[in-house]
Amino acid sequence: MVDYHAANQSYQYGPSSGSNGAGGGGSMGDYMAQEDDWDRDLLLDPAWEKQQRKTFTAWCNSHLRKAGTQIENIDEDFRDGLKLMLLLEVISGERLPKPERGKMRVHKINNVNKALDFIASKGVKLVSIGAEEIVDGNAKMTLGMIWTIILRFAIQDISVEETSAKEGLLLWCQRKTAPYKNVNVQNFHISWKDGLAFNALIHRHRPELIEYDKLRKDDPVTNLNNAFEVAEKYLDIPKMLDAEDIVNTARPDEKAIMTYVSSFYHAFSGAQKAETAANRICKVLAVNQENEHLMEDYERLASDLLEWIRRTIPWLEDRVPQKTIQEMQQKLEDFRDYRRVHKPPKVQEKCQLEINFNTLQTKLRLSNRPAFMPSEGRMVSDINNGWQHLEQAEKGYEEWLLNEIRRLERLDHLAEKFRQKASIHEAWTDGKEAMLKHRDYETATLSDIKALIRKHEAFESDLAAHQDRVEQIAAIAQELNELDYYDSHNVNTRCQKICDQWDALGSLTHSRREALEKTEKQLETIDQLHLEYAKRAAPFNNWMESAMEDLQDMFIVHTIEEIEGLISAHDQFKSTLPDADREREAILAIHKEAQRIAESNHIKLSGSNPYTTVTPQIINSKWEKVQQLVPKRDHALLEEQSKQQSNEHLRRQFASQANIVGPWIQTKMEEIGRISIEMNGTLEDQLSHLKQYERSIVDYKPNLDLLEQQHQLIQEALIFDNKHTNYTMEHIRVGWEQLLTTIARTINEVENQILTRDAKGISQEQMQEFRASFNHFDKKQTGSMDSDDFRALLISTGYSLGDAEFNRIMSVVDPNHSGLVTFQAFIDFMSRETTDTDTADQVIASFKVLAGDKNFITAEELRRELPHDQAEYCIARMAPYQGPDAVPGALDYKSFSTALYGESDL
Repeated sequence: MVDYHAANQSYQYGPSSGSNGAGGGGSMGDYMAQEDDWDRDLLLDPAWEKQQRKTFTAWCNSHLRKAGTQIENIDEDFRDGLKLMLLLEVISGERLPKPERGKMRVHKINNVNKALDFIASKGVKLVSIGAEEIVDGNAKMTLGMIWTIILRFAIQDISVEETSAKEGLLLWCQRKTAPYKNVNVQNFHISWKDGLAFNALIHRHRPELIEYDKLRKDDPVTNLNNAFEVAEKYLDIPKMLDAEDIVNTARPDEKAIMTYVSSFYHAFSGAQKAETAANRICKVLAVNQENEHLMEDYERLASDLLEWIRRTIPWLEDRVPQKTIQEMQQKLEDFRDYRRVHKPPKVQEKCQLEINFNTLQTKLRLSNRPAFMPSEGRMVSDINNGWQHLEQAEKGYEEWLLNEIRRLERLDHLAEKFRQKASIHEAWTDGKEAMLKHRDYETATLSDIKALIRKHEAFESDLAAHQDRVEQIAAIAQELNELDYYDSHNVNTRCQKICDQWDALGSLTHSRREALEKTEKQLETIDQLHLEYAKRAAPFNNWMESAMEDLQDMFIVHTIEEIEGLISAHDQFKSTLPDADREREAILAIHKEAQRIAESNHIKLSGSNPYTTVTPQIINSKWEKVQQLVPKRDHALLEEQSKQQSNEHLRRQFASQANIVGPWIQTKMEEIGRISIEMNGTLEDQLSHLKQYERSIVDYKPNLDLLEQQHQLIQEALIFDNKHTNYTMEHIRVGWEQLLTTIARTINEVENQILTRDAKGISQEQMQEFRASFNHFDKKQTGSMDSDDFRALLISTGYSLGDAEFNRIMSVVDPNHSGLVTFQAFIDFMSRETTDTDTADQVIASFKVLAGDKNFITAEELRRELPHDQAEYCIARMAPYQGPDAVPGALDYKSFSTALYGESDL
């Protein structure tokens, strides 16, 4: 409280104006009350009294003129109480008791008492002010009474940012003058001496009236006169002080300045109202602009994701096989890159898109806006349908690639086998046609003929032995055709040539036999030993050829059991070699015996055995070849056995990791399900816990990367099955993607609950009560409930429901008629039932304030009242006003406000 006794050797009258008044947080009674009675004998400081007389007189006249009267002398003209009562009626808008018209002192005292009683009825405690002092013309008491009236009716109701009265008025001045140079309002005396603060107040609200930049701080008289004259001429604020009174006083009177400034406050109260309206509109427009940005981001992201899906599906659906293993392996590597590199970011984009969509819808609900409806073809459901189509196209693609590689591998093996057998057969048939067509028997001797017959018989035996190889060649060609071998045409051509040649050999063999049989009767002697040699050498030679063919035969296996079967068969073959060696020695012994007999009987042999072309040298050479191929076959089988053992190690290695990761993912999915239902603590605690849980899941990612590396090694080794685990890499990938998506959605649900709670003012206890009630009626613990359970929940919260009311509520919480109510929909409904938000009606009312009560608003008014960006936003979207009172450039703010909230809000 300012002590005027000490500070100015003057006398403080009336209510206190110090810092402990209502503006400091006290009640109006405290502010209006005086701490101590003042000394009635002291006089008011002459300079202050002059300022107060002038200011209070002008203030009273600004109201009395509404009743067609005024005062000249403030301490004389209120002595009879008549104009005092009239002043109170004008400023309060109420009727006072009928005054007494008598001229006697008692009549005057009664009238003044009626005025003072009225003031007291307004909660004002009058200290040391009595009717007698007013009637007697006591200047100090009269000025104190008028100051009390000014405080009560001009200053008390001023409120800025939850402060009131003096502090509220001071804060208002500080806020309005803050942008102006050389203005620093700290009080209601010294801060106003240079006149710049008065000019700044006017310029802030009516910039066209003041050229503020031309004012000088060192010319206070000019500044004050300029402000007072402009205020009187354009703002209807009477001149309450003279510039010289303020400038020539060390410290202007605080009450006079406050009274004058309060007139400025009330003059600009309409602008204050417009500012409030503008703030409301700015808030609404900011929400709308943010939502539009979110909608545009959604549309762009949705378009990009759908375009990627559209491009990817045809690639996954392309099941046209390639001709070579290398080409198919490249397609497999491309698919691995797709799964490892290209798809995971798209999974995240899809999840984030759903989260953004849910967040946007929540913000729209919280700001009382209509739900966002994406453009056609970009709904979340469209993206989910496209994603399902993508996964359907993806399903089986990898299996098809591996099967195709296996088929091509089988084809390459068969084709090589075909070429080997065909080459062997073609080498054998070389020259056979010419031999069968030779007519050597026409000039041969009897012994020669017999030899030719035996030779032909041996050939027939050899021919029969080759029948099996021809059938094998034909069977391999048929299998290559059935497996769609890319070079089937050349295979078929070669096979047909072999078959045709085989038929021709058969026909020629038959013809030659008939020719030889005609002369058989002329032949008498046959070398039995040579014949026996030929008969035993031919099958043995064929056996060796088959053995060599088998020992060089290519093989392909996929399991240890298969390679062990081949090793077992090879061991069995090696066990027959001693018997074969004995057969070889027996055949060679026949040949030696024939030579021994010929030599002992002095028979000159013509050279080679006439019955066969298989010489002992050929037998020995082929036998040596067989002996060489056996260890090579051993080595090849052992290498394959080592490879299959390595493959088995890869299978077990992958299975060991997969049997850990798979159950871990399943456990985490179940834990997230429990967490989303059994959430405890505050929403912030739940969000923190879920994010920690999410980080623990992300930290587990190296285990999946290790599994991917092991899976790639398995594929590169062409391993197609794994009996040690039920988990495939595809199962693990899908499970991991579902786990990441589920935890992200759960976090987003809690974030939306926090957004709803904060925006709607829902307490933590209410949110916990909502969650507990919802969990109680969520019988199946699925995070949603059917309509019967939801009805029971509403009844438990105190709703009295008829069918019509329940159907209305269901249309709100389940607009898609799915039959299920989620927790988010439930708390949105409860928050709408218990809180309030801006409405279209409120926004229309705010625009109407800015428009000066007109049914339309102009671009100039919008630019003057709103920030630049938001003003231009409104101008770009408002339709022209079409009403009968329209003027050029009029804009329709009602339809614009309706569009912000949707027709249903109005």
